[in-house]
Amino acid sequence: MRKPTWRKTTAWPLFWLYAVLIVYASLYPFENWRFQGLVSWSFLTAPWPRYWTGFDVFSNVLGYAPLGFLLALAVHRSRRHWPAVTLAALVAAGLSLAMESLQMFLPVRVPSNLDWVLNVGGAWAGAVVARGLAWAGLLERWGRFRDRWFEPEASGPLALLALWPLALLFPAPVPFGLGHVFERVETTWIEWLQDTPWLDWWPVRTAELQPLLPLTETLCVAIGLLLPCLLAFGVVRRRPQRWVVAGLCLAAGLLASALSAALTYGPVHAWGWISPEVFMGLVWALVGAALLSLCPPRLCWVLALAALVLQLSLLNSASADVYFSLTLQTWEQGRFIRFHGLIQWLGWLWPYALLVYLVRRLSWPGLS
Repeated sequence: MRKPTWRKTTAWPLFWLYAVLIVYASLYPFENWRFQGLVSWSFLTAPWPRYWTGFDVFSNVLGYAPLGFLLALAVHRSRRHWPAVTLAALVAAGLSLAMESLQMFLPVRVPSNLDWVLNVGGAWAGAVVARGLAWAGLLERWGRFRDRWFEPEASGPLALLALWPLALLFPAPVPFGLGHVFERVETTWIEWLQDTPWLDWWPVRTAELQPLLPLTETLCVAIGLLLPCLLAFGVVRRRPQRWVVAGLCLAAGLLASALSAALTYGPVHAWGWISPEVFMGLVWALVGAALLSLCPPRLCWVLALAALVLQLSLLNSASADVYFSLTLQTWEQGRFIRFHGLIQWLGWLWPYALLVYLVRRLSWPGLS
């Protein structure tokens, strides 16, 4: 009997990342936990909620639909003999039950049996859509397209590339300069150590951090645009395909940054963030992407690692200006677009996830 072929797919890492997103959104703000004297799953036998809106139905169904879709897609690509739709519904039922049960201990969250049913229904619907795409042959076409364009171990890079535009939605002190966390981490850490003897042991900087010089800002912008291109060059098969993928990466980055500016300042200011330094960085990135597309895949990843370390060093040794601090306050007052801070965390952690991936792949080339 022939052993079934198990293929690597981007759907698996995206499924796990989306599951983490659901956990984060369901349990936010992770504070003021208390026990009400009720069994955590008692909401299942409670009366049907008296008050609910169309938005409640839509948000609960839509929130779990991608989970079911990604899981069914991953199963279809790698475990075809498994019942994808049933498995997606069961996983969603278990995850939603756990989240609703834990919400019994959070004063600002209200568990609901209706939410649980809608979550399971949304995941089931997403899985059915994935199954329908497979039945129509669209997934097979995507598989053939991926085999022509990308190497077999492209699942990790493709997942990172899919998350990069989302990470750009949260404002950064420098456009495309993700991972600027040192100043904020230092401030938070000192606040935690206040009124403790450990604060005296913490090294204190003798000088305040200064904003980036214009030339350094241009360099950081160029590196930020080149990083996804170099990541893609490591798994794209042919040179003309590299040019297409690089163009798509640059376009996605520009559009995500424009959307971020439009959501922050209004649609008329969507492109107001393109200063002379940013424009010059974009030109450098276009020229660099064209030249680096000629390099072999492993060299592209080595250059990406070196450029990433340089960018993080430059960004985290500089301060954010006052104007950016006001922008950050504007975003932190809006709950919908920041999705309980998730986009902010994505913007902070994306470059470090890329760093871990590049070190892992360059140290052990056989790993995927």
